[in-house]
Amino acid sequence: MEKNSTTSRQKQSKTGIPNIRVHELAKQYNLTSKDLIKEIETYGIIVKTHMSSLSSEAVELIEEQRSLRSKSEEKDVSLTKAKAGKSEAKQQSKVEVEPKIDQPERKTKKEGEEHKRKAVEAEVVSEEDTEAKSVPADNVPRQIQEGITVGQLASQLGELKSTELIMSLMGIGVMANVNQSLDYETLIAISDQFDFEPVRQLTLEEKILAEMEESDDPEDLAPRAPVVTIMGHVDHGKTSLLDAIRDTNVIDTEAGSMTQHIGAYHVEYDSGNLVFLDTPGHAAFTAMRARGAQVTDIVVLVVAADDGVMPQTIEAIDHAKAADVPIIVVVNKIDIANANPDRVKQQLMEHGLSPEEWGGSTIFVEVSALEHTGIEDLLEMLLLEAELLELSSNPNRNASGTILEAKLDRGRGVAATVLVQDGTLEIGNPFIAGMYSGRVRAMINDQNKHLKEAGPSTPIEVLGFTGVPEAGDRFNVVSSEADAKKISGKRRGEYRQSQLGPKSQVSLEDLFDKVRTGEVKELNVIMKGDAKGSVQAISGELLKLSADKVGVSIIRGAVGGITEADILLAVASSAIVVGFNVRPTTEAMQLSTQENIDVRTYSVIYELISDIRAAMEGLLEPEMREVIVGRAVVRETFKVPRAGTIAGSYVNWGIVNYNYPVRVLRDSILIYEGKIESLRRFKDDVNQVSTNYECGIGISDFDDVRVDDTLECYTLERVARTLSS
Repeated sequence: MEKNSTTSRQKQSKTGIPNIRVHELAKQYNLTSKDLIKEIETYGIIVKTHMSSLSSEAVELIEEQRSLRSKSEEKDVSLTKAKAGKSEAKQQSKVEVEPKIDQPERKTKKEGEEHKRKAVEAEVVSEEDTEAKSVPADNVPRQIQEGITVGQLASQLGELKSTELIMSLMGIGVMANVNQSLDYETLIAISDQFDFEPVRQLTLEEKILAEMEESDDPEDLAPRAPVVTIMGHVDHGKTSLLDAIRDTNVIDTEAGSMTQHIGAYHVEYDSGNLVFLDTPGHAAFTAMRARGAQVTDIVVLVVAADDGVMPQTIEAIDHAKAADVPIIVVVNKIDIANANPDRVKQQLMEHGLSPEEWGGSTIFVEVSALEHTGIEDLLEMLLLEAELLELSSNPNRNASGTILEAKLDRGRGVAATVLVQDGTLEIGNPFIAGMYSGRVRAMINDQNKHLKEAGPSTPIEVLGFTGVPEAGDRFNVVSSEADAKKISGKRRGEYRQSQLGPKSQVSLEDLFDKVRTGEVKELNVIMKGDAKGSVQAISGELLKLSADKVGVSIIRGAVGGITEADILLAVASSAIVVGFNVRPTTEAMQLSTQENIDVRTYSVIYELISDIRAAMEGLLEPEMREVIVGRAVVRETFKVPRAGTIAGSYVNWGIVNYNYPVRVLRDSILIYEGKIESLRRFKDDVNQVSTNYECGIGISDFDDVRVDDTLECYTLERVARTLSS
């Protein structure tokens, strides 16, 4: 099903002359697409993207305007030359006349100019003196560095005695002696009393990171290759597409023809270089972003022409939009007999991705990864999109990047895939990555070649880590291995402390406080429900709650149970997860507990809307909070006389308790709520059954329990809300 891509994209104008795209015309003028768009906007021609088509009339207008501008520029050059000629003639005339001027008169003129210059300087100095005198020096508070001792502070403050300062410190609950160092918080507490400005002492890590975050001189920046992430539904051909691009066989090395790891590949093309990330799913993409790693410049969304938009396609769109990166849609498998690319385009329009040829701004490329058709068009569009993004970095600085994947190799130690984003990484460089430090022992690229150095937008495998970092951790080269070890030790200590203390989260309870302090301006909500109509209705009601101080944003609304992907998206977007008549999967529940994500489920719309409204207004009262205590999976059912149906179950998480409330979930959708009426182990009645044990569960007034149903045991606890009325 091969097509001439250029012919298929062009449309015929009324005059019979084919239209031309912006980027094609830019090539003819030897301009970038961005520069041409700016230029033609001055002619009154407005276009959306570099893929927009220009009619023959528009091209004629551009030609006329460029011709007129060219003539005007030539005229300006001629006038400039003429003026330069006249100026030169005057200068020569002046030189010829100058000897006739009397010498004393010329000296008088010079003396007059010198006198004027001195008068102006004296006036400026006088003004500066006046300004300095108008602002007394004693009005400027002195600066005191953190870490100063009590005795040194008393000395710098003038006539103050150390004993007086110690008494003042005791007044705020700080017991100190003359030689004790004062921290930043203590200095703040007494700064108003003694009229000084405390200056916080930067830690070693803060100093190093501050140096890394310093803006580069524009002259030091060089263009870099764009980083492209391929996303989409399973079996829609993501890896096959990458295989076609690289012209190598990735699939043969992967179990079941599915991507089992995060791969990063460097591809060289005639018009430029590209870096592709092939993820095992959008969950990994968002997991990295949840840790603050924004590694992707462009997302390629792969949709099969014969299958259309699927649930994972929609999830991929939500994750890409949340990351705020441009999306290029690849309609794959156009070689299949029942392929219908137009149907795919219509479906994607419902999710905000409108094709450029239909008046939208999203680039669509039709390809067949199997037959290698349309691949060049895709690469061209990616490079054009990268051109508009104007991607650049400084290769002449300490390297920094992001960990894409890390593992412990029995023979080589810790091996991590690193995407270098700034600077140049070299063998022997000391580095810090997350909680771990190290020194670069070896660098291997995707072609299994050992490198001595790697510049920006280069994916490489690095050996030399002291521990296994997390995907998404920042990778930074530091000046010495000793500095790296100090930072590593500090970070590990902070991590242990954070595990012991309470974790922060965006929940309904603390939303009001965060809004009041300016930390949160918008409440992000992930909405899941049992039916599309319910999701739309609830989403609409939540959006109506937006107020002046805080708004509500539905970053994802979909049908189905709450999954791990929803929790990861919530982590990355600081969102809460709300479910209506649906429940989270066991994996999602465990991840939400680990990441401290607020997951709320409701069966009455009014309660859902009322709860969020009350939280936004800061009027929450003490509430009854449900706590999930255990889950069991039904493996077999038994009919027992006078007892009804007994669910032979396996407890896979937590503890199942007798006489506790229980929910029956089928495919993560709520079927029934009741109470555990009987709980037995073999022939004995028991009060509770723990994880990894089997048991028989009888549910009050419910006999329609089936194999693979999930039984969720929970209890209600009274929890005092932290918000003031």
